[in-house]
Amino acid sequence: MNRIVERFTKLKRDNKKAFVVYIGAGDPDLEATRQLALEFDKAGVDVLELGVPFSDPLADGLVNQLAAQRGLESGTTPPKLLETVTAIRKQSQIPIVFYVYFNIIHRVGMEQFIVDCAKAGVDGLLVLDLPPEESDNYEAQMAKAGLCNIYLVAPTTPEARMEKIVKRAAGFIYYISREGVTGMQSSVASNLESQIAKIRAHTSLPIAVGFGVSNPEQAKAVAKEADGCVVGSAIVNQIAANGKSPELVSKLGAFVKAMADAVKSI
Repeated sequence: MNRIVERFTKLKRDNKKAFVVYIGAGDPDLEATRQLALEFDKAGVDVLELGVPFSDPLADGLVNQLAAQRGLESGTTPPKLLETVTAIRKQSQIPIVFYVYFNIIHRVGMEQFIVDCAKAGVDGLLVLDLPPEESDNYEAQMAKAGLCNIYLVAPTTPEARMEKIVKRAAGFIYYISREGVTGMQSSVASNLESQIAKIRAHTSLPIAVGFGVSNPEQAKAVAKEADGCVVGSAIVNQIAANGKSPELVSKLGAFVKAMADAVKSI
């Protein structure tokens, strides 16, 4: 069974919520990415999203844009990132998703990229700029390789289109809680409960909510409504602040564990 599906199945059985973490791959370097993945697994992270560095990350706010830039500057490429995933797999079975822009996949070749991801131990792809309407061949290749094609639903997505999107997804639905790009927010969206109910009317897949969750209190509030909570920019910001510190991994582990514990306390 796919690791993402397996993890969400176990969480549902245990009546627990998922804690999903996003970091930019190769920030500050790929060895740090490997170590952070192992530390996050110990800290209670259920799914790790790795942002594949790209020069024009349109869905991302400044914090994650700068992480992508640092990843590119550290020499991170798709093949080197796949080697890092292979290294992670020697010590951990944490579910891994690549958060990626389609240009990168197109440059490698879609079928080859998907096959390479599956071979390395990647469990799913979240392709930011590939609409489901143009994804027939992509979805077929993903299913063939046993990977989850994760789709985004936004607050502005019309319900008729939302229904089409969620029926084509696998693994979980990523609900963007706010309009705009990624980034830390001071509060959780007020219409979260009603929006999640709308999505749940059309799918039995788990719903994870992200874009803006910044601290344990917000993570807990989101997890109460959804099946999982995604935290990215707040963690990436900590990596930016501590990237050159020898204590990077331990500091980030403690920061992430506080949020994981909040999510698991529900």
